[in-house]
Amino acid sequence: MTELTIVGGGLAGSEAAWQAAQRGLKVRLFEMRPVKMTPAHTTGYLAELVCSNSLGTRLPDRAGGLLKEELRRMGSLLLRLAEESAVPAGSALAVDREVFAAKVTAALEGHPNIEIVRQEVTDIPAGLAVIASGPLTSNALSQALMRLTGQEHLFFYDAIAPIVVADSINMDICFRASRYGRGEQAEGDYINCPMNREEYYRFVDALVHAERIELHDFERPVLDTGVKVKAGKSRFFEGCLPIEVLARRGRDALAYGPLRPVGLVDPRTGQRPYAVVQLRQDNLAGTLYNMVGFQTNLKFSEQRRVFRLIPGLEHAEFARYGQMHRNTFLFSPALLWPTLQFRAREDLFFAGQITGVEGYVGNIATGLLAGWNAARLAQGRAPLVLPRETMLGALLHYITHASEHDFQPMKANFGLLPPLPRRIRDKRARARAYSQRALQALDAFLQTLPDAHP
Repeated sequence: MTELTIVGGGLAGSEAAWQAAQRGLKVRLFEMRPVKMTPAHTTGYLAELVCSNSLGTRLPDRAGGLLKEELRRMGSLLLRLAEESAVPAGSALAVDREVFAAKVTAALEGHPNIEIVRQEVTDIPAGLAVIASGPLTSNALSQALMRLTGQEHLFFYDAIAPIVVADSINMDICFRASRYGRGEQAEGDYINCPMNREEYYRFVDALVHAERIELHDFERPVLDTGVKVKAGKSRFFEGCLPIEVLARRGRDALAYGPLRPVGLVDPRTGQRPYAVVQLRQDNLAGTLYNMVGFQTNLKFSEQRRVFRLIPGLEHAEFARYGQMHRNTFLFSPALLWPTLQFRAREDLFFAGQITGVEGYVGNIATGLLAGWNAARLAQGRAPLVLPRETMLGALLHYITHASEHDFQPMKANFGLLPPLPRRIRDKRARARAYSQRALQALDAFLQTLPDAHP
């Protein structure tokens, strides 16, 4: 039986292990936690979510919803377990992060072809392997990757949002609702903290002047490797900006961004608020709520002071404060094929955030393909290149063909897909056409593969 080594037990590594094991490979999955923890994780579970608990939209005419449907049709384990662990979140798929991670861990521990090794990997494995070490790849492995590629890493700074204890939210001010009434629960899936104009600007002014945490050593690029790293490459990822950074772009930036009040009416006034902070359920018990869009690097004391200016959070108790961490990834356009193989070594695959994909579902998707392709290579079959009409195929084409000047983490979006044969002006109709074409292309592709559903 061929052995596959997988480095990293996050979303991508876990999905890759399952896909390869289901196709007959003996998998050794290395995860250094809990023997060696990262600055962002808190448990030893596989597939632990450290940022939001939301996997994004379920809607089939949205890019994220299309990618989920593609994964569903390709037999993703993690998507199935996420749906089993879901908590109310309107049209989004959000999970109880502990229940989800426990389910993934149990599934992999119980698979006869998977051995989980709790040990840090400090060098690139020989033989068939998948590197899925994630955005917090350890310094030792980062150095090994730099030596392997002969090129620099790129570094972005990513951030996570605070979590609030439900009992500390003032429901005399806050109200339950989903935008435009779209949700699973009749009373609404989100808790909304409404702001009038004066409250909003007071909050923004306090936010932009609040003190931030200085980056720790682990947040900085690894420079003592003998490999040159350009100093100008460290910057924020636009898709996950700290809220205080976004606020500095203009006093109304938040009102048109994460605090936009569209589709919501404050029952106390019967009118739309000037701005709204939304809280999304974070666990099945409903005792914890995530502050939507509130990734931050403020000092903990400043988070308490500033976020308690939000109406309804005057006495908020924080179960977790927001933090910033380094997001490490390769320059994939020069290093990887769309099969996720390393160009200089065909038996080495990469998956997850280290490839330059962004978002939980993108990580799962790359893990699925890397595990499947590793199995195909071991069995003497050609690794798969998915049709570019599919969302996953288009995403992989982007990360392996993008320009060095504008390459940054990318999540699923319709702009990655090839143009439709005819122009459709209506945005939603155009999205439905993209989705329909993608799923037809995927179904036709899968029908040609005997190992599509092991």
